[in-house]
Amino acid sequence: MQYKGWILGLISAILIFTGCEALKASRPVIPINEYERLIAGRIDAQYVGIDRCLSACHSHDKIRRDFEASTMGAQLSRKSGMPVVDCESCHGPGSLAIEGITPEKVEEDKNKGIETKCNYETLIDLKKLPPQALSLICLKCHTANATFNLHQWNSSQHAINDVSCSDCHRIHAGPDLIVSPKETAQMCYRCHSNIRAEFALPSHHPVPELRVFCTDCHNSHGDVPEKLLRKGVKEQCTQCHADKEGPFVYEHADLMDNCLNCHLQHGSVNNNLLQAREPFLCLQCHEGHRLSPTSDMERKVTLYGRCTDCHPRIHGTDIPSQSGKGRFVQ
Repeated sequence: MQYKGWILGLISAILIFTGCEALKASRPVIPINEYERLIAGRIDAQYVGIDRCLSACHSHDKIRRDFEASTMGAQLSRKSGMPVVDCESCHGPGSLAIEGITPEKVEEDKNKGIETKCNYETLIDLKKLPPQALSLICLKCHTANATFNLHQWNSSQHAINDVSCSDCHRIHAGPDLIVSPKETAQMCYRCHSNIRAEFALPSHHPVPELRVFCTDCHNSHGDVPEKLLRKGVKEQCTQCHADKEGPFVYEHADLMDNCLNCHLQHGSVNNNLLQAREPFLCLQCHEGHRLSPTSDMERKVTLYGRCTDCHPRIHGTDIPSQSGKGRFVQ
């Protein structure tokens, strides 16, 4: 009986293990054939080129000018030696969309005061694509070039939370497809409204003043560090606060490894982005002590002030105190 119980237990463990492995296995958002069709366009359509795509359409003239002036549009030249990028690279082959559109029909519509339109329903419906598929259209090119920060996009926090490339990058907004640093905060606030509230607190990093930008600390395409930080917490902070980096002869124990033990990163109601006011922040780790008493009342009551009034070199120092034990006083 014990032998049978052992066998049953082993079988159960194997089933549980294989079940967990099955849950962890990656799967397409939708069946693979349909997914391929979503990002490749109509299989029965042919590529016709940008000139034929836009020959009868004048409402897209500005879009075409902006696109041709952009980095991607510069690749339209066959002499560039780079993969050709045009309308059909994203919207799919356009032969069915312009089917039946002839110079005679364009002229006839023009005389009627109307603009000849193509059959948009035969093109890829970008507005209805899942975010992962929408990003994959961009990644067809952007993972094959030197854009190294996109190589890990699929495992990034943004991708996992259904953020697509076009949520941040407006392909037809103008010739510059890269979001300028001054625009990043307002763009990020669309999702991170809680961070916007933190920057409105009395003590905050000067992001609203456009002196610091979200991308100075965060890599929006990254995936490995926590909160998409470009570096570790201390390394990130000491890029600006180099005087706090050390190493010091007298260091503040393990607090030197993580600035967030004492500080909030975006905004705080306390000075210097502190998580709590002095001395309450320090009392979380240190026992309080009396200040030098000057009266009988002060001898009976433990008084607390701001710790940094006496210990200004709280991040670390190379100079010992008068006691020689290093009290961060000088």
